[in-house]
Amino acid sequence: MSTNETDPSVRWLAADEERVWRAYLRMVTAVQARTAQDLAAHGLSEPDYEVLSTLSERAEGTSTLREQAAKMGWSRSRLSRHATRMEARGLIRRAPDPADGRGCLLVLTETGWDTLREAAPSHVASVRRHFVDRLDPEELAALGRIAEKIADGP
Repeated sequence: MSTNETDPSVRWLAADEERVWRAYLRMVTAVQARTAQDLAAHGLSEPDYEVLSTLSERAEGTSTLREQAAKMGWSRSRLSRHATRMEARGLIRRAPDPADGRGCLLVLTETGWDTLREAAPSHVASVRRHFVDRLDPEELAALGRIAEKIADGP
């Protein structure tokens, strides 16, 4: 993000700001890659796990496609394509949404529940190994506050 050009209208990053930004990007990439690799041992991607785990938190393992897409920060079409692949593997099924004739429900199947139950302990261990346990309690608390501050931004 640095440049040799001098444009006074641009607030270029100072060296320490750029160092922190790049460290943040490397951290996110490293943690995601490591936890994704551990999930792959269960035949799941991170989005697969996100869909399964968030559906498991809902009554009867069911959510509307619209709610699920919003929760994941995805477009409905992107989630619909991903749901099609998960449905082909028997992890979820679609059902008509009685409240919205144009919408559909995503429903966790028994195979999806079983897959989640099998993967969850390993995923939690992975998150601990690659993220939580690498920080002391104060660092973890500070990072949580920082993450919430940024996520809740404009």
